[in-house]
Amino acid sequence: MKIGILGLGLIGGSLGFDLRSQGHYVLGVSRRESTCQKAMEIGSVDQASVDLSLLVSAELIFVCTPIGLIVPQIKELLPYLHKTTIITDVGSVKGPIVHSISPLWENFIGGHPMAGNTSMGIEAAQFNLFVNCPYVITPIDKTIKNNLTLLEEIVRSLGCNVYYCSPEQHDRAVSWISHLPVMVSAALIDACLNETDLEILELAQKLASSGFRDTSRVGGGNPELGVMMAQYNGQALINSLHKYRDHLDSFIKLIEEENWEVLGEKLLFNQHNRPRFL
Repeated sequence: MKIGILGLGLIGGSLGFDLRSQGHYVLGVSRRESTCQKAMEIGSVDQASVDLSLLVSAELIFVCTPIGLIVPQIKELLPYLHKTTIITDVGSVKGPIVHSISPLWENFIGGHPMAGNTSMGIEAAQFNLFVNCPYVITPIDKTIKNNLTLLEEIVRSLGCNVYYCSPEQHDRAVSWISHLPVMVSAALIDACLNETDLEILELAQKLASSGFRDTSRVGGGNPELGVMMAQYNGQALINSLHKYRDHLDSFIKLIEEENWEVLGEKLLFNQHNRPRFL
């Protein structure tokens, strides 16, 4: 099968590796010629170009650009495509994308692989990035069932665990487990950097170890991605942030009141239930 990838960064490049290993012929498009050359050199794609017309023969296209470019790039791509071409995206926000593109292209299906790391660019691409990772597909009432079946087959071949939900359900869920952690983690780094005693700040930086590394990782990642999460999933993220702040206030109150028994109960409850998310 001829499969196109628009956007050859970590996700697009990794998709290319795995799709080619499944025997598909992969066409890649990137904004930079140097990225196209690198993608071909490392074997992520069979052909690559900065020209969208390369994708004219693709039967299925994964759009792997940053969130803010997905809709405009698809609109620019549509005139080149045969009416049967299936388009899907990998954006971490689904509602605005699905409801913008679906009226323009009946063969569009929203998707989101829950995989990746803080690395960027084609150099970060790797084999088997998606193995055992959740892959969310967000059909709507008008989505063509045969297209869904084909996309699911391709996604499962990558080793993903496939989940279906509406775009709105997706955005509310990821606001809790993906977008909120980025903002909380970023706020942690920001708070630490605002320590006014420079000796204490320097000492904290020297002593920081696994606890700080784990909790600050996503907040120290790609700033562009963090802004786009907030910009395109703003209301769901705001709701999650407000609820998180309420729970943080409850922990502050317990410590101020020296209510160690209830604090311990909460921590024990969280210890038991954390594995349900992992």
